[in-house]
Amino acid sequence: MKAQAKRPVPILTYHQIAIAPDKPAPYRSLYVAPRDFARQMDWLKKLGYQGLSLSALMPYLQGEKTGKVVGISFDDGYLNNLTDALPVLQQHGFSATCYFVSRRLGYNNEWDRAIGIKQTRLMGQPQVREWVAGGQEAGAHTRTHARLVGLSKTEAQQEIAGCKLELEAVTGKSVQHFCYPFGEFDKQHVQMVEEAGYQTATTTQRGRVCKGDSLLQLPRVTVARSTSRAALWLKVATPYEDRGRS
Repeated sequence: MKAQAKRPVPILTYHQIAIAPDKPAPYRSLYVAPRDFARQMDWLKKLGYQGLSLSALMPYLQGEKTGKVVGISFDDGYLNNLTDALPVLQQHGFSATCYFVSRRLGYNNEWDRAIGIKQTRLMGQPQVREWVAGGQEAGAHTRTHARLVGLSKTEAQQEIAGCKLELEAVTGKSVQHFCYPFGEFDKQHVQMVEEAGYQTATTTQRGRVCKGDSLLQLPRVTVARSTSRAALWLKVATPYEDRGRS
């Protein structure tokens, strides 16, 4: 399954929209302060970009449309995405895809506990529905945020396909987009994602989506705690991020 983007399309990656914990907390870069997120969205709007969910981005990925667009994605489904990102997205008329872990809704990011990342509340079922009702999209991030490469074939299939079914039961809407946890996967997992009926799958591969990229192995552009507005422009509008493509 191949994308046919006529011009590079950036898909932004966010995790938590919150103030980062103090040093030496690990992975502080994955926090973007609410004020910085608001400034970034305002900056993109002023530059003439439209922020889009993966479904809204599909015509651009497939080469059916061209324009100044960026995909916006959030990994894991933190409650702060709802409280601090949703109002900003709505203010600017943007849409985004949040990848949820279907059997961790309403709990914490337990998969990060062993490496010392602060435990933070995830959206529960009512909040997921609120996210979707607010004009945003639910994507799938497996049932348990599993490391797919360490699972049996049956276990991986259950994580991938089961998450889709469970989120559809929560939202009442079709879930068409998947994100590989930890960015770890191999060819059999790509096939499982396709067989489960997803249209796209995103990775942690650095870069913008270019012509010929597989829709089931889409690269993304990480927005970190330290990303300035000038750096964001470089990431979105120039080949800066594409240097990381393998």
